[in-house]
Amino acid sequence: MTQPALFKQSFLIMALATLQTVMPTIVAVAALYATIILFGDAFDPSSATIVIVAVACLVLIQPPRESNMQFTSPRISAVVDVIFRWFLILALLLAIAYVTKSQLQAYPRRVFLTWAALTPVALIVTTLGMQELMRRFLMNASEVRSAIIAGYNSTSLELARRMRKNPAMRLEVTGFFDDRSSDRLGVESDSRLIGALSDLGQYAREHRTDVIFIALPIRHLMRVMNLLDDLRDTTASIYYVPDIFVFDLIQARSGEVHGIPVVAMCETPFYGYRGAAKRLTDIALSVIILLLLLPLLALIAVLVKWSSPGPIIFKQRRYGLDGQEIVVYKFRTMKVTEDGAHIRQASKADDRITPFGAVLRRSSLDELPQLINVLQGRMSLVGPRPHAVAHNEEYRKLIKGYMVRHKVLPGITGLAQVNGCRGETSQLHEMQARVNFDLDYLRHWSPMLDIKIILLTIIRVLRDDKAY
Repeated sequence: MTQPALFKQSFLIMALATLQTVMPTIVAVAALYATIILFGDAFDPSSATIVIVAVACLVLIQPPRESNMQFTSPRISAVVDVIFRWFLILALLLAIAYVTKSQLQAYPRRVFLTWAALTPVALIVTTLGMQELMRRFLMNASEVRSAIIAGYNSTSLELARRMRKNPAMRLEVTGFFDDRSSDRLGVESDSRLIGALSDLGQYAREHRTDVIFIALPIRHLMRVMNLLDDLRDTTASIYYVPDIFVFDLIQARSGEVHGIPVVAMCETPFYGYRGAAKRLTDIALSVIILLLLLPLLALIAVLVKWSSPGPIIFKQRRYGLDGQEIVVYKFRTMKVTEDGAHIRQASKADDRITPFGAVLRRSSLDELPQLINVLQGRMSLVGPRPHAVAHNEEYRKLIKGYMVRHKVLPGITGLAQVNGCRGETSQLHEMQARVNFDLDYLRHWSPMLDIKIILLTIIRVLRDDKAY
């Protein structure tokens, strides 16, 4: 929803929304102050830690929003989201302390650990409390604005559904206007067809309608212009809803470029703080995994060298972010190291695979060196799997939207892999299924989706029969 219609509300609602945004910052700083005083230390409000915590909370911990791909209830999702973002803030503080060789700005370790453990509890209580306060206040608010929609289609129905689910919009959809009959349209039971498009202007004047949404297809531009002419003598706020859902959109959102309105139709989900959050998570988890598995990595390296002649690490050119070539690392599992214009995919009973290589491929341990790729910034823990350059050039000509999957960093695991799309793609429809999951990942990305994919990957690796 755009700003004018959303914020034509009472001052109290805007004040509550502002308080909901800044409350995590207040809670985190207040908790640090209380912890310092509790241990008898001196509180310095100008210290770098206070500033970093305040800025990080303001940027990373935002009020919960509706998600298109939500696996749990809103309250559980809000709790998990707060915990996840709190760990990001702690990781940021530790990273800064490591780089600057400081001890968390001179605060004793007992202060930091106590604060790190207790603050998320306070944040969760505050977040859920503010969420419930906003919900109760908005449900009881009397200043509800009436809205009507010109055009009955999938776009207008989705618009009406989202307004019903979000009381903060404080808009009540009275009904729809369309030149087609109710029988032809198949009007849903919770929707009301008021009349034809030619009746809309008179209805808006007689009923003092507050907001009008024009949701007609782009091809009906003249009908839109005629409606605008008919509505010039009303006081209603009028918004045009472009029928962009007829396209296959990736991370669609609206914005402006120096005052010129634009609609993003294909864009990366990792913009702003979202990209920073994902990168910090990749670095933190990769470092932890590498440190924990260092003895195993050394053992695998020795066994690869001992089991067959050739290099320990297999390097292959693949496409990374924005289709740029990158070099991806794997433990060598074959007698050959192919990286040319034509590469044969690994298949079942492939005579190129070494006996020890088969064990590595079956358990996906051959992918572990890609944690170095993650630290280099070439890959992510979760994302579309990178394919060899030769395979990219082949499939980009056969599958529509194939290259869109490169709008994000490739991953060690991905949505396609946890849904069974692993191993050889001998048929075109198998690669098409993999690409479809990759594009779904781009459309619906969230931190919770990444966590789910990582957990499912661990489970699937233990019982997957498609890795060879």
